Amino acid sequence: MTVQTINKQFAYIVHPCYDSNSTALIFTSNPSMICVVLNICLGLLSVSTICGNLLVIISIIYFIQLHTPTNYLILSLAVADLLVGVLVFPFSMAFTVTSCLYHEDLICKIRDSFDVSLCTSSILNLCCISIDRYYAVCQPLTYRTKINVQVTMIMILITWGIAVLIGIAIIFAGFSQGTCEEMCSVDVVVANTIGPVLSFYLPAIIMVCIYLKIFLVAQKQVNIIQNTTCQSTRSGTTVSKMERKATKTLAIVMGVFLLCLSPYFFCVVFQPLFHNPPPVPLIEALNWLTLSNSMLNPLIYGLFYKWFRLAFKMIISGKVFQVDFANTRLF
Repeated sequence: MTVQTINKQFAYIVHPCYDSNSTALIFTSNPSMICVVLNICLGLLSVSTICGNLLVIISIIYFIQLHTPTNYLILSLAVADLLVGVLVFPFSMAFTVTSCLYHEDLICKIRDSFDVSLCTSSILNLCCISIDRYYAVCQPLTYRTKINVQVTMIMILITWGIAVLIGIAIIFAGFSQGTCEEMCSVDVVVANTIGPVLSFYLPAIIMVCIYLKIFLVAQKQVNIIQNTTCQSTRSGTTVSKMERKATKTLAIVMGVFLLCLSPYFFCVVFQPLFHNPPPVPLIEALNWLTLSNSMLNPLIYGLFYKWFRLAFKMIISGKVFQVDFANTRLF
């Protein structure tokens, strides 16, 4: 079956915003209500992603007290997620999975390259943040010497270097987000396997192991404190609250991360093994679920902290444009 035949058969059931002519899918001149609502929702998602990450970036750059190694990692994460909102979202809205599935032109490859490289950078930054938290919790006495500004800068450079290399490799090796015309070529199968392993599975395994170690060490520290005879009952209660708060935070971080990214990467890796490719709307929905993680990251790593919330309020209210609050103590 030719690509043109596939386009004609699936133009209306795959995406409500596309029509088909004798050669290809084209964006409809008379969009349906579903198409309008879909683009409005995706547009709002993009705007929310950009605004949320801009708040994080401005806060860390403006307020001197936030100039710490940990926040530099959060800044790098916010930059990656901001670029996802600025570059990947518009590309994905204009050249959705519907058209890129059946065409392998340069525009689609560039879209896939931006998508994979920036999402990879976001994931690797999350991984670096988990490493930073590991040393902060498990090795607090040597934390400041092992995780300093220089080490943080090296981690950020390595993260972006790997992301750029993977993005370039996507253009040359090929990448199939959901289907192949007849059979997947060896190059596509390799790209669909090695790419997700490097950009998702390996960082995810590292993060799970690190956070598990943090849980175990934190639990051990709590038990030591609670068993110390000089500690009062009130101190033990305070420690228990801190433990529950830390447990909840780590659960939210890993839960949202895995919830947003796992379905898409599972589908991409195993789709060459399917006799019938997964439905295109499913691939498109999973792709947008993955991209939505860039909107949620500012909420998790930014709004969770009281000092970030205070910084956000000062920026949104415009106070920082009236008086110099750069040296304001946020915590």
